[in-house]
Amino acid sequence: MAFANLLELVGGMGRFQVVSVLLLSLPILMMASHNLLQNFTAATSPHRCLLAWEANATGSEVQDLLKVWVPRGDRCRRFVSPQWWLLEPNASAPNGSAPATEPCRDGWAYDRSVFTSTIITEWDLVCSSRGLKELAQSLYMAGVLLGGIVFGGLSDRFGRRSLLTWCYLQLGAMGTFSSFSPTFTTYCLFRFLTGMAFSGIVLNSVSLSLEWMPTRTRALVGTFMGYWYTVGQFLLAGIAYAVPDWRRLQLTVSLPFFCFFIYSWWLTESARWLVMAGKSQQALRELQKVARINGKKEEGRKLDLDALKSHMEKEMASSGSHHTVLDLVRTPVVRRISCCLSVVWFSTSFAYYGLAMDLQTFDANIYVIQLIFGAVDIPAKLISIITITFVGRRFTQIVTLTVAGVAILANILVPRDLQLLRTAMAVLGKGCLAASFNCVILYTGELYPTVIRQTGLGLGNTMARLGSIVAPLVKMAGEAFPTAPFVIYGAAPVASGLVAVFLPETREKALPETVEEVEGRFHFQRDEAQELQVPLQPQSPPNPPCPPHSLDGPRSPREKEKEQQKNQEWAWGLGAPSPSS
Repeated sequence: MAFANLLELVGGMGRFQVVSVLLLSLPILMMASHNLLQNFTAATSPHRCLLAWEANATGSEVQDLLKVWVPRGDRCRRFVSPQWWLLEPNASAPNGSAPATEPCRDGWAYDRSVFTSTIITEWDLVCSSRGLKELAQSLYMAGVLLGGIVFGGLSDRFGRRSLLTWCYLQLGAMGTFSSFSPTFTTYCLFRFLTGMAFSGIVLNSVSLSLEWMPTRTRALVGTFMGYWYTVGQFLLAGIAYAVPDWRRLQLTVSLPFFCFFIYSWWLTESARWLVMAGKSQQALRELQKVARINGKKEEGRKLDLDALKSHMEKEMASSGSHHTVLDLVRTPVVRRISCCLSVVWFSTSFAYYGLAMDLQTFDANIYVIQLIFGAVDIPAKLISIITITFVGRRFTQIVTLTVAGVAILANILVPRDLQLLRTAMAVLGKGCLAASFNCVILYTGELYPTVIRQTGLGLGNTMARLGSIVAPLVKMAGEAFPTAPFVIYGAAPVASGLVAVFLPETREKALPETVEEVEGRFHFQRDEAQELQVPLQPQSPPNPPCPPHSLDGPRSPREKEKEQQKNQEWAWGLGAPSPSS
């Protein structure tokens, strides 16, 4: 009997599951505040060269002296000597040549009407140092990548809840330290460690919630938790508007994680993991606790270690096989799936963060743009769920990526004065990329077999994080070629949409369990007409499996079931339709 049956025995989707999902979802509400935080803490304000004598001059004197010292429209240079002729109407340069300029010597003056303080104004990350802004975001995303590798492996060793509790504490502490950073270097270090904790929270929250959920509610719970991140984007816009100082904003979005750390001790460790780790007695106690909370106290009392092991027999048997990351490229069909999904994951994340982390490009109110970019995820995910369910995964993946890329590329041709149209095209692209994310997570889980499903998801997560690391760095190309970032951000989804054509469809197909099953099932999708051909007479195998002789002893029901399954797989290999076709 499967562990899913055991969950139904102790209450199914009961009070315990509902409360656990809510407690795990609250931190996700604050996750967008860290992922997209630099839209506000690293916002670039209008600036010019600061002059040393400004503090002693009156308002009218400052305006006149700025004309003779600061070139009009130049934010990074000033005149070597005062150009007094600029004060005269219709004046021209005395020599007929442009006056000499030099970099700002005394720092910069910033417009603080919108943001009172940012890391840009704090450490003068402008002009020759403007690339450090993108570097800070890339280092944060590098932490997210490393956190997925480190905390994903540690959770299999020490448990989901233990690592989740630690990550809550780490994110709260590192986020708080970031708000008190004395230098830009220490700020980047603390943001890197914050990104690691972010990844650990996401991975362990999903695992802990789904491993306590009945099979029929997993998709619903996963979608429900995903929408908390969407709502978090609205919350970020409101908090950033209320707290325009970057240090106070950083502190505001970090302190709640200390509360999450405190109540996380109430969370229950995954009984699946406890059994796999050889802690069956503790798993039994946790199941009895869940039964008591769900109003199934009598059923919980009836559970014992023998009943637990009988329910977990399938999980324990599957854990005995050893698979490595090499299984993702060892066989032809799985290798094709891995290559195509890697491109899809990378380009989706690359273009998504290229748009989501560049809100100031649209020359509109940054708070309104943040609200719109968050709101578009709601209908985008709903539409994607409909097409995924009734049309197919491959169709949804191809269309969302292609439309997203075309919308981004089309923005290159839209004049900058048509801000409404430019914003609408960007919102369309961002919505399609959110729908692509929604699809590829489900698609990846269905394409890989159970024995390497987590490994495949880990590969996808790694490629997505690489995309999010590269995305901010591409913006640097915009200094020399303004349209280059949009060309790259748009071309990547279009190319990956074409790559997705080579992925097999998984709609209405049972989840594969082994690599061999994937190879046998999806190999014949290359020729669907052949897949529909059923031989008129059953063909016998050239070397049919021989039944065990009497010397082998009587066969158990499990051995009979394995032999029958082996014969069926052999028959499907000859072209007969499988039950999942």
